Amino acid sequence: MHKKKMELNRIKAILKEQGRTQTWLAEQIDRSYVVVTNYCNNNAQPPLEVLYTISKILDVDIRDLLVKTK
Repeated sequence: MHKKKMELNRIKAILKEQGRTQTWLAEQIDRSYVVVTNYCNNNAQPPLEVLYTISKILDVDIRDLLVKTK
């Protein structure tokens, strides 16, 4: 039985909306492509400081990067 992975962030969706790539974001935040791919696929969650940096680079409210729980 395959469990559905919980989506915790919307980084991948926002990159797509903006026409940007994971490679581009990796360069902007000085992280490897693999790390950013893990963030985008919800295999790993960025630390709050990194999430804040990503929000600034993508020019979105940090809350837009998160999946609402309520």
